[in-house]
Amino acid sequence: MNNIYFTEEHNLFRQSLKDFLQKEVVPNINNWEKSGVIDKSIWTKLGEMGFLGINYPETYGGLGLDFFYTVILLEELQKINSGGFAAAVWAHVYLAMTHLNAEASETIKEKYLSASIAGEKIGCLCITEPFGGSDVAGMRTTAVKDGNVYVINGSKTFITNGVYSDYLIVAAKTTPELGNKGISIFLIDRETPGVSATKLDKLGWRASDTGEIAFDNVKIPVENLMGEENKGFSYIMQHFASERLIMGINAHARAEFALEYALEYMKERKAFGKSINQFQALRHKIADLYTEMEFCKTFNYAVANQLNKGEYAVKEATMSKLKSTKMADEVMYECLQFLGGYGYMEEYPMARLLRDSRLGPIGGGTSEILREILSKIIIDNKSYKPAT
Repeated sequence: MNNIYFTEEHNLFRQSLKDFLQKEVVPNINNWEKSGVIDKSIWTKLGEMGFLGINYPETYGGLGLDFFYTVILLEELQKINSGGFAAAVWAHVYLAMTHLNAEASETIKEKYLSASIAGEKIGCLCITEPFGGSDVAGMRTTAVKDGNVYVINGSKTFITNGVYSDYLIVAAKTTPELGNKGISIFLIDRETPGVSATKLDKLGWRASDTGEIAFDNVKIPVENLMGEENKGFSYIMQHFASERLIMGINAHARAEFALEYALEYMKERKAFGKSINQFQALRHKIADLYTEMEFCKTFNYAVANQLNKGEYAVKEATMSKLKSTKMADEVMYECLQFLGGYGYMEEYPMARLLRDSRLGPIGGGTSEILREILSKIIIDNKSYKPAT
């Protein structure tokens, strides 16, 4: 099945990435998980290997490769057992940089996109607000034009890379009375006066810096507007399909990792004179979980193929995240159970996997919101179109 989408070049890339992660990342994961700080030097190493510029134009130092190289990156990042490190990488590459590449001016791209691909600057995307959650249109952060600057006031929360990033891609209302038609997107440098961040203490994703960010009369040049004024909501919607699929791929990959680990454990663990993988109740549970994982994986690859061809697969990507994240949580719960008391111990991987996985049905649009979006598409025949 995989040969439909993955060539020999893809497979060589996967092996190169695996080798890199095992050498440069895995030995540091436990320290980063405990400290909540990822060593800055890893970013430039990722950049040197080309892992941060997979899909981006060669003009800015990228590789210009197809979407299935992204699938490989996402899958392998989930198999080193640090949802936080994986999130830090994909939030930079596929949230912040996606907007840079799509909406930023040439001047901004030359300064920030090239540096982002090289790992010299790290970005974050600031949309969610303390009072807004999944209600993007209800945001309260404002950007008021005053001569040759915009003055930004407000706050954002649950922002991955929100504390240690070098720049922020920020959504704010430029014309509040227009609701979601009055939102714009801006680039703000971290060192701009009036920007402050507080690190949040989380259940999982411990290695990543998730922050609450405040903007207190932050002044930025009008040139830092990305795209057109008041078009921000359509830009955000434009990229939601890829974000949802990314989280769907993350989910099937961590579920596969958990199942593979559990199977190895069960092969070695003896009870009542035989390996526990010989007990029918456990064997049938594994069969069910593996089937669900493979269904999601196959569906996600098909959706990835749609995005790779330039299709706006918002319905399918929404289904991907909804189904895959639910499946992954069920897999984590059961795999921890397979390990018994050891599953509950921090020295084994399942405790962290369970914590990290739980954000899947929340971040990037809750499952409840996704069901409502799908209801509108399926029942109300609502059609979502890409930004023009």
